[in-house]
Amino acid sequence: MPTVIEEDAVPTGLDQLKALLDGRVTGIGSLLGMTVETLEPGRVVFTLRTRPDFGNPLGTLHGGVCSTLLDSAMGCAVHTSLPDGAGYTTLELKVNFVRPVRLDGVGLRCEGTTIHLGGRIATTEGRVTDEEGRLVAHGTSTCMVFRPA
Repeated sequence: MPTVIEEDAVPTGLDQLKALLDGRVTGIGSLLGMTVETLEPGRVVFTLRTRPDFGNPLGTLHGGVCSTLLDSAMGCAVHTSLPDGAGYTTLELKVNFVRPVRLDGVGLRCEGTTIHLGGRIATTEGRVTDEEGRLVAHGTSTCMVFRPA
């Protein structure tokens, strides 16, 4: 069921994402085939399936795909924590790659969670796991928060 925002209400970050996504992802997420599994305050889960065009020269998943998955989930976790009228941008992204991933349709799950939400800075962490629950990559991010004047 689509999320409805009252005409005179100012939506929170979580409301904005629910209305925008409603189970689908736009932009870079759409290009990569990401889907939304969970959207709740301070926690977001995205999934995707690997495919051959996600490969690096070694024939495994390119690190940029995991980095994008992490940046998306961690940033959206911050977004779900924001009050109405606030926004954010990623200031710093740190990714640790733990194991290679095949390109033949392996399902990946990325959970991003907000660690700290301050007046101007938010920190978040994320984990990418494969279908067998094995850790593929993990990361942290620092975001700048823009509050309404």
